[in-house]
Amino acid sequence: MTHITNVSDTARWVAVYRANETARPDAIFHDPYAARLAGEHGERIVATLPGGAQMSWAIVVRTKVMDDMIRDRVLRHNADVVLDLAAGLDSRPWRMKELPPTLRWIDVDLPGILDYKLETLAGEKTVCQYEAIRLDLRDVEKRRALFDQVGRSAKRVLVITEGLLVYLDAEQVANLARDLHAPATFEWWMCDLIAPRILEMIMKGFGTHLSAGNAPMKFAPAEGTKFFEPFGWRELEYHSALADAQRLNREMRMMPFYRMLGRIFFVGAKKRWEEAKRMSGNVLMERMPNA
Repeated sequence: MTHITNVSDTARWVAVYRANETARPDAIFHDPYAARLAGEHGERIVATLPGGAQMSWAIVVRTKVMDDMIRDRVLRHNADVVLDLAAGLDSRPWRMKELPPTLRWIDVDLPGILDYKLETLAGEKTVCQYEAIRLDLRDVEKRRALFDQVGRSAKRVLVITEGLLVYLDAEQVANLARDLHAPATFEWWMCDLIAPRILEMIMKGFGTHLSAGNAPMKFAPAEGTKFFEPFGWRELEYHSALADAQRLNREMRMMPFYRMLGRIFFVGAKKRWEEAKRMSGNVLMERMPNA
């Protein structure tokens, strides 16, 4: 039996992982709202997914790396607006205390999940200026109108699509990329990407549950970040999930053992490891002005 009934339920799923990391004595980030946001529904989702509890490492690493990228763009590169598309149960405007009070953080998502988040966090104060916009991003005309409005009112915008692109098909991602490139003040775009082989593995393990909730994962470009170049975006930073998991001591179970075996028994293991590091990552792209 699956407890994923729609794509918004995946936000509860990943909130469980953030809550579990926060509870660790050696936590690499703290999200004091995650357990509340995940709720019993989120716990049931993780409990019914095959190997669900063991798959937390990727979300934990993604959260930490994206936290750091956001800090860098806001504090060192003067992003004045963060546009968080399909924001889900992200609580960064509440929990990232170092964000300046002048920053505008705009959450965009479907009414159901956004209303749930705001109701759950009622009474909690954000650390920066916060706006919640209820919008189905599949509505192209309203999406473009929003991007135009935000673009005209900002100087340097950081767009976040954390955990979104994988649920779209290639054409939808391409159209979104074009629309994000239109406003001249949209300077950076942060997202997570997986390779086709990783998508195949995920769908083999979780596909039945995701498809039952009409939330199959689809997008895994074989060309990686080069997929975005025809639409005006190029890679600025690529943070390998595997390398960051090793650095942060959050590797998947048995990964250190498998890596050791590879070094001992397989010719070309170093090259394979370098290739594997590009199979899943967290990416910062920059706008190409003349695209």
